[in-house]
Amino acid sequence: MMKIGKKWMLATGLMLALGACTTATPYQPAGQSRAAPGGYADEQIEANRFRVTFSGNSMTSRETVERYLLYRAAELTRQRGYDWFVMADRNTERRSRTYVDRPFAPGAFGYWGPSWRYYGRGFGWRSWDPYWGDPFWDSRIDVRTVDRYEASAEIVMGRGRKPADNVRAFSAEEVMTNLGPNIVRPN
Repeated sequence: MMKIGKKWMLATGLMLALGACTTATPYQPAGQSRAAPGGYADEQIEANRFRVTFSGNSMTSRETVERYLLYRAAELTRQRGYDWFVMADRNTERRSRTYVDRPFAPGAFGYWGPSWRYYGRGFGWRSWDPYWGDPFWDSRIDVRTVDRYEASAEIVMGRGRKPADNVRAFSAEEVMTNLGPNIVRPN
């Protein structure tokens, strides 16, 4: 009975660990969690100028990364005692990796199968392989591309009324009020 309990606990622990790997990056400081890597970071450039970044994992959409960046800029603005901020510079970078599962069809020679062309009397030129098909392509091959996004912005903060003539100016209070319900924090 004790062995069954230990096996069940081990299986449950593995499922929880795998489940944590498949969640989007929550709104958190960078480096806070190994289960969901990524998060926000900021660096002070001048008294009222900061560089803010948010990086997500492969499960975090571009929209979420950009939303969290904007929310972090507003939150930082309020923490520093300012009322509004201007995005002086903004960039979202996509990093893509392509993965191929089963790169070659398995054959008698492992994952590489010999193939060459030959001339047969009455048949003309033909291809040969041990399994009567193309050894380098199989319909069961899974090719997938995984994207990860990182957004960054340089913000300049100000006090008082937000400049009405600048479309890059944001009210920190309004951004936090409007985006706050969509922010997912770590458990």
